[in-house]
Amino acid sequence: MDRYELRRQDYSLSEDQTELQAVYAKFFKSRCPLEVVRAAEPTGFDKNLWEQLCGTGATTMALPESVGGDGATLVDLALVAEELGRAIAPVPWIDHVCAARLLARLGALRADADGTADVVEGRQAVALDPRIDAAAGIRLIPSGSVADQIIVRDGDDIVGLTFATRPAKVDNIGRLPMAWVDPAAADRRIVLASGVEALAHYERALDEWRVLTAAALVGLVEETMRIAAEFAKTRYTMGVPISTLQGISHPLANIAIVVQSGRNLARRAAWFLEYEPDVQPGLAAAAFVYMAEEATMAATMAVHVQGGLGVTTESAASAYLVRARGWPLAAGDPGASAVRVAELFARA
Repeated sequence: MDRYELRRQDYSLSEDQTELQAVYAKFFKSRCPLEVVRAAEPTGFDKNLWEQLCGTGATTMALPESVGGDGATLVDLALVAEELGRAIAPVPWIDHVCAARLLARLGALRADADGTADVVEGRQAVALDPRIDAAAGIRLIPSGSVADQIIVRDGDDIVGLTFATRPAKVDNIGRLPMAWVDPAAADRRIVLASGVEALAHYERALDEWRVLTAAALVGLVEETMRIAAEFAKTRYTMGVPISTLQGISHPLANIAIVVQSGRNLARRAAWFLEYEPDVQPGLAAAAFVYMAEEATMAATMAVHVQGGLGVTTESAASAYLVRARGWPLAAGDPGASAVRVAELFARA
């Protein structure tokens, strides 16, 4: 892709990017059927799937070459995130790559440092707190029960936490490996960086989390649309498929619009955050807020299309619904991101 295509609102992908997305679409389709997702629900994490995903270079690609990574762009990562969301894969890839990229920007990852290769290649998972208002005290971390290191903001400090015993998972609607994390209880606490520049790097990591989560929700919504559409084509009423009824076909058309508009917005936000982060600083939060709201409505519609079947725990649509509702809440109230959008555009 020409560097300036997305700036001109051309959302086409290069041949390499199309191939990249196809590779991960194939990976998740073959390695992460719904049975794998269901089996991982008690912990929110499938270790075997995570190791296989890391083996494809999904964590390595996200980091700069200076620390042993492959230097992929945020647009490339958004393509992987979309396929992860389509499969509702029980792996903390988004949390890990955002936290690892933050460590690289803070200089906490060095090619010659012990442990760097383990982080780069995913053998040590890292996590961060994506909430806007997280400044101190105990906090709920989306992948806190499976991370080897947790990066949090504590006042003006960016701190790395490690625990001899990982925090216990707490149940949540998104089926994430969430855990309450108390920085004061960490067995090891390292101040990675402090001050205005460090906080700016942390905010950049949160924006990357919002963009990649928005992209994952795009893939999730598109799959919910497919599930509902396939059902609607095979269920008949009064001798015709229910897909021919306006009460079904029009909402499904609306979901298709959400998929395309959300995809364009997420990719545009990823491009600006990668190349011109100061030009459109509100795009990342805007993409996240848009998909947080639309994903819930789209997944709810997919459940309604299937009627009584849709609300059963065995239904694929119900699995997508709980994640459509739960994943955005990993960052706390999505309304906080909406306020951030308003504040950024008010300053413009």
